[in-house]
Amino acid sequence: MKKLKLQQGSTLIEVAVTVLLLSVSLLAMATLQTRSLQFNQSAAMRTQANIYAYDLIDRIRINRGVDSNNIGNYTVAYDATLSSSNALAVADVAAWRANIQRGLPGGKGAISCDEKTRVCTVSIKWSEEQIFGAQAAANPEATTELIYTSGL
Repeated sequence: MKKLKLQQGSTLIEVAVTVLLLSVSLLAMATLQTRSLQFNQSAAMRTQANIYAYDLIDRIRINRGVDSNNIGNYTVAYDATLSSSNALAVADVAAWRANIQRGLPGGKGAISCDEKTRVCTVSIKWSEEQIFGAQAAANPEATTELIYTSGL
């Protein structure tokens, strides 16, 4: 009677396939973790931009004046300098822009206020460097803009 040889242990091919599958899955998990951190940082920047927008709207509410006649003093474009006779409005916008530049990479802010309707639109732009990397400055898709409109 012949004895059947039973397979014992693993072959080199089986070990190589297992190592390959394990390494691919670990690389995929590392990539997912990296992307998760990038998107989490992006969400934190959006939250920070939202806080800056609320901050400015509250500053405008405090300084709106009688019949909201000071609201128009806050209107300014992204790269323009605010020229207003209201010193508090100039100080508010300067402090707000300094906060944006300090807190958001490439951060800029613009404000558009209408005295008649008592509606202000606050716009904040910043660069998504954590997602797009070093090419963020040259890529127009790397800029995110938050537009917040509020009645005063």
